Amino acid sequence: MKPMLLADANEIPVGEDWLYEAKFDGFRCIVEWTEEGVQLWSRNNKLLNEQFPEILTFCKSVHPVVAPYTPLRFDGEIVHLTNQFVSDFSKVQTRGRMKNGNSIYQHAQSFPCQLLLFDILIIKGKDVMTSDYVVRKQMLIDFFKRTKLPNSSEKQHLNPIQLINSYKDGQKLWKLICDHNGEGIVAKKKNGAWIPGKRVPYWQKVKNWRTVSVFIRTYDPENSYFTGAVFKGDEIIEIVSFRHGLTEDEMRTLRTLFLTKGAQTKDQKWELPPSICVSVHCIGIFGQQLREPRFAAFTLHHEPILCTWRSIMRQLYPIPQKVLITHSDKPIWPNRGLVKDDYLLYLQTVAPYILPWLQDRLLTAIRYPHGVGSESFYQKNRPDYAPDFIATHKEEGIEYIVCNDVNTLLWLGNQLALEFHIPFQTVKTKYPTEIVFDLDPPSVTEFTLAVEGALRLKDIFDKFQLRSYIKTSGGKGLQLYIPLFGERCSYEDTRVFTQFACEFLCEQEPKWFTTERLKKNRGGKLYLDYIQHQEGKTIVAPYSPRGTLNATVATPLEWEELNNTLHPEQFTIESVRTRLEQKGDLFRECSVKRKPQNLALIVDRLKELKRFR
Repeated sequence: MKPMLLADANEIPVGEDWLYEAKFDGFRCIVEWTEEGVQLWSRNNKLLNEQFPEILTFCKSVHPVVAPYTPLRFDGEIVHLTNQFVSDFSKVQTRGRMKNGNSIYQHAQSFPCQLLLFDILIIKGKDVMTSDYVVRKQMLIDFFKRTKLPNSSEKQHLNPIQLINSYKDGQKLWKLICDHNGEGIVAKKKNGAWIPGKRVPYWQKVKNWRTVSVFIRTYDPENSYFTGAVFKGDEIIEIVSFRHGLTEDEMRTLRTLFLTKGAQTKDQKWELPPSICVSVHCIGIFGQQLREPRFAAFTLHHEPILCTWRSIMRQLYPIPQKVLITHSDKPIWPNRGLVKDDYLLYLQTVAPYILPWLQDRLLTAIRYPHGVGSESFYQKNRPDYAPDFIATHKEEGIEYIVCNDVNTLLWLGNQLALEFHIPFQTVKTKYPTEIVFDLDPPSVTEFTLAVEGALRLKDIFDKFQLRSYIKTSGGKGLQLYIPLFGERCSYEDTRVFTQFACEFLCEQEPKWFTTERLKKNRGGKLYLDYIQHQEGKTIVAPYSPRGTLNATVATPLEWEELNNTLHPEQFTIESVRTRLEQKGDLFRECSVKRKPQNLALIVDRLKELKRFR
């Protein structure tokens, strides 16, 4: 079945008869769910089941709950969420092109995809396509409630099937989409039917266009396309090929310019040196190519030297309007040539990965008002000059900042809060949500001690069948995480286990490891800190930068990466962005809710030994 198509619009339609949804950049998908199982069909009637096994596996697991409503047909989008308003199309497209089963499986582990549903067409075998959209949407919402599927789109949901919400206020949704760099908005009339294969005026899409500046590089007479480029260091990178948006006069002028002033290349194209700048509309970037480019205007006043990769990134990721940025060119990490704007761009990139760890936690920030290498100070209290959108939570007389959104994160970045330290529980509970072991070698040159200690601790965790995760501290050590879900273990309980694990390790290798708190008495050994894991203490958040000269980051690792060549300075604010593109969020499963681990049972057994009471 061909899906119903959306009409393009330049402005969001308004009125009581419209509802609004976020537009996601993925694969349109018609879902057929029968008693026999599920089939995922692309807009071109291609079966997608093999490409998205994580979705099929989940469908099988919930089939007993869904079966009473079959036969079912849904309209939706297959996405890879980076936040509740954004899908990374490149990850979906890469998966869609894969043929090898093992490669698909590995990609699904690193970059899990979600099926977001926004319409229901058949339920219990009854065709509801001619019903009003608002009626179908309520049917879909009721279906999600009865089957207990997630009733919103969230990156942190483990369930691959989720619901796209409708909003009554289109402008409010648009602001959220712009703040999160979403693809756009879809406006739907409440009384609209669903008509297969037809482009209808009562479903309208408005794209969140970003405008970038490039200089014109080449012209291809065979297809009449022009390329635009930017400088990346001393290299010229062609990032866009376009002709859409040009008028006939503009096309003729550019063509004449290349044929009279340009030089012909070996592949029969025409090339100009950096001289003529233009602005181009796009919805984002895939690798090093702008997506859905359209010519916007000539910018003859713009100097080609200003068309750089850094400027492109800032144009693609604009700062939300709420956040006032000052002195964006201020040096922050002079050793790396990084200024405040580089840091803010890093925060925008990692926001989907660091925010789940900052969510509902009392924040202790370390600020470096003059950049690293200069004075720093801890900040817990919300300052008087903080804007109204900064959320807080009062605890023991301190008005803590709680960083729950990208606006707050960027505001803190503008204040040059370079380190984000968080407690082991949220404001909603007094119970720890994870255990963290801090492995502290005498110096960074003895980092291999931390590697050895981490691997030995993992052996202990594996024997107890406890899932564990690891990250660099961003300093000289490593930190191991055991996630806890549900209020099952108190800090007193976790102390029993952390003390046992650390003392057991010291008994096995007393020449290497110690639990001695005083540095002068450690004798060059690795310090295993289990006392740090208690209420009121903090740990640096995953993906938080550190105030080191080399801009290192507290970075999640794969266990396979632990070897003698591993070093903390391999993980900086420049390299972590590339790493996320290649490996995904290695701490995703550490931060989402799963079945409780069996730690409570282990603690009970340890308490039976008087030594650990």
